[in-house]
Amino acid sequence: MSIPESHYPARWWQVLPDGRIQCDLCPRYCKLHEGQRGLCFVRKMEGGKMVLTTYGRSSGFCVDPIEKKPLNHFYPGSSVFSFGTAGCNLACKFCQNWDISKSRETDTMVDRAMPDEIAKAAEQSGCKSVAFTYNDPVIFAEYAMDVADACHARGLKTVAVTAGYITEAPRREFYSKMDAANVDLKAFTDDFYVKLTGAHLQPVLDTLIYLKRETDVWFEITTLLIPGHNDSDAELAALSQWILRELGPDVPLHFSAFHPDWKMRDVPPTPPATLTRAREIALKAGLHYVYTGNVHDTTGGTTFCPSCHEAVIVRDWYRIDHYGLTPDGHCPHCGSAIAGRFGAFSHPFGNRRIPIAMHREGRA
Repeated sequence: MSIPESHYPARWWQVLPDGRIQCDLCPRYCKLHEGQRGLCFVRKMEGGKMVLTTYGRSSGFCVDPIEKKPLNHFYPGSSVFSFGTAGCNLACKFCQNWDISKSRETDTMVDRAMPDEIAKAAEQSGCKSVAFTYNDPVIFAEYAMDVADACHARGLKTVAVTAGYITEAPRREFYSKMDAANVDLKAFTDDFYVKLTGAHLQPVLDTLIYLKRETDVWFEITTLLIPGHNDSDAELAALSQWILRELGPDVPLHFSAFHPDWKMRDVPPTPPATLTRAREIALKAGLHYVYTGNVHDTTGGTTFCPSCHEAVIVRDWYRIDHYGLTPDGHCPHCGSAIAGRFGAFSHPFGNRRIPIAMHREGRA
C-alpha cells in the first residue's frame, strides 16, 4: 500500500529514552510526544516515528525572474519555476510571507505535485531552474531533495531560498542537491535573532562558511534592513567585514527594504537612503557586489566590474536594461572575470510573474 504524501517518512530524527522523538534537522532539536508537531508545524510524531506532512503539497507555483529570489549572478535574466509549501522553523516577527510560513491550515496547500511533475512543468514553462522558496525548504528537505533529483534528470538547475538554519548532517545532504542558494542573514547580532526570530545567529554563519569552503553551490546573501533593529553603521560594518573575512569579496550581498507586516506593523518602512548607506558601507569594506532591493534604484541594482568599475549588467527592479558580459562571464571592457554562473544571454525574462496551475485536489 502506498504511503499518503501527507504521511511521508521523515529523516534526521532519533528516539529519546522517555519515548519521545527528537528532530535533528534544525538547531531547535524539537522533542515531540505522539501526535505532536515541531515548531515548523510540518514535522510530526506519528506512530512513534517522524513524518513530513507536506510532501507532495504546495502553496502555489509561479514562474519568476531569477533576480526576484534574489540572485543577480546566477544566469541573469533567466526564468525560475518557484514553489513552496507551508510552515517555517523560524518565528520571525517581521515575516514578509507570513500567510504561508505561519500557516496552520492545510487548505493553504491547495496544489498537489510530485517531484517529476514539478520538474516537467518547469521544463515545459521554459525555465532554467526550480526554486524552493516562499517558505524555508529546510523544513521540507526530503521533498525538495527529491524534486532536485527530478530537476537534474531533466537538465534543470535548483535554487534554495533559505534562512540557513540547519544542522550539520542534513546540511551536507541538502546542499549536495542544490546548484544555488540565497541565504537570509537577518542581522549580525544574536540578540536580534533571539528576540525577533526565536533562533540564533551562529548556525546561519556556519551554513554560510560551509557553502563557501566545502561546496560548489553559488550563493548570495540577503539582509532585510529593519529601521532601528539591524541598520546601524556599526552592525552593517561588522556584517560586511565578516563576509569579506570569512567568505571573500565576491559573494553578492543584497540589502532589502522592510515593510510593516505580521507582528511588526508599528515599525516604519525602510527609507531608500538606509539601503544606499548600507550599500556604501559594504562597498567601502571591500565587497565587490552589493545590491539594494524592494526599491527603485538603478545604481543599486546594477552589476559593476570590480576591476574597471564599468556597468556590465544594468537593472531596473527585476528588468535587465543592459547586459554586457561575455558568455563566459567576463567584463567586455577589461576582460576581468565576474563572479557567478553565466551563459549565453538572450531574451531576458524581465519583471513578469506568471502563476502556474498544477493538479488541484477537490475538497468538500
